[in-house]
Amino acid sequence: MRLLPLVFLTFSLAHLGAGEWPNWRGPVYDGSSEEKGLPESFGPGENLRWSFALPGPAASTPAVWGDAVFLTTTDEKTEKLLGICLDRHTGAVKWQAEIGKGFRQDERSNYAGSSPVTDGERVIFFFGTGDMAAFSMEGKRQWSRQIQADYGSFAFLWTFSSSPVLHGGHLYLQVLQRDASFEGNGALRGKPGGGNESYLLSLDPATGKEQWKVLRPSDANAEALESFATPMPYRWQGRDELLVAGGDCLSGHDLATGQELWRSPSWNPEKISHWRLVPGPVAGDGIILGCAPKRAPVYAYKAGGSGKLKEGDLAWSSSEEVNSPDVSSDVSTPLFYRNRFYVMNSDRKALSCVEPKTGKLLWEARMEGGSKIESSPTAADGRIYFQDQRGRVTVVAAGDEAKVLHQADFGDPNQKDIRSSIAIAHGCLFIRTNAALFCVGAKP
Repeated sequence: MRLLPLVFLTFSLAHLGAGEWPNWRGPVYDGSSEEKGLPESFGPGENLRWSFALPGPAASTPAVWGDAVFLTTTDEKTEKLLGICLDRHTGAVKWQAEIGKGFRQDERSNYAGSSPVTDGERVIFFFGTGDMAAFSMEGKRQWSRQIQADYGSFAFLWTFSSSPVLHGGHLYLQVLQRDASFEGNGALRGKPGGGNESYLLSLDPATGKEQWKVLRPSDANAEALESFATPMPYRWQGRDELLVAGGDCLSGHDLATGQELWRSPSWNPEKISHWRLVPGPVAGDGIILGCAPKRAPVYAYKAGGSGKLKEGDLAWSSSEEVNSPDVSSDVSTPLFYRNRFYVMNSDRKALSCVEPKTGKLLWEARMEGGSKIESSPTAADGRIYFQDQRGRVTVVAAGDEAKVLHQADFGDPNQKDIRSSIAIAHGCLFIRTNAALFCVGAKP
């Protein structure tokens, strides 16, 4: 009886299709949407519906539901952390709320790296400070939590930025961190005296109360214990699970209890200490994909495994393919769309199209010029979208042939470190730079 609502919700999410973009990776958690009618050509002066000037930079991606667009952002002048709701049609502010205080703890990022999540009943904002709050769609605060105060100080060298996930009556958050405390940028990271635990957390979305907490230990070393990835729900042959990447491996967990169902072998047997993880897991066509960092391979496992996975559970890895050693991602989470994986190699500015079951490299598209790409690709209407760190948006055709369709600049020379992915909803693209949010769409 307990499984029935999960099955129904999974079915419902899979058929949200056109319309909503409820979380960082879209309606089915793989970066894709069934949205149609997106403009073939666009830019700041072409097919622009509206733009909204932001009070500060952030790496988070907008969430869209109905007439609302939700953002997490910093306010650089006041050092407030804000949750904002915009009118999808006009870009006007419907409501906003202060959720925390602070701006940054390191020079490369800030506290607003986590994306909001909504189920159409409420929206939940989370920040790298540990501040979390839920609001009704009309802006009434329902509850607040301070994750660091409740579960211990975060032990991350860089700013923690995993996004929360709503699914089947659970609000999931992963905190995979160092076991030993250390000094970072003049402050203690982790609990005084050490003993930090990596864990998965499930909260009641309506109240914020803990449903369960399970430990997710690893034998990784130092910074390699740190994961900035977001967990992803996945359903395969009747089994629902939460995919988790970090600590030099992938694992799958029961959605109702958090119990670990399986775990991959380590992709870091040498125990290299600086292999922090940023790209999250993605799954499709019965294959679960995980990216080791620092130009290391991509690993593809067959779904449905149990216990400690063995050699036969590995479908392929990019290191084993003579034509695909550069299929790798240090930052961007891969996309699954129309039976293909698309992997962004951030350093090489190269997008690879890979056959899921075999790992065969179908094509690679290099982005000439521009800056490094750390946004994660998203897709709809037969096209793939991403932007570089200066706000240059690129559109690539989905399919078995590499073809760049369009490029447009939304940043300016003073902007850098733009990492937000492009949300796709209601016939529009929502493109966030450090200075503004742009809504692009064909004329209504």
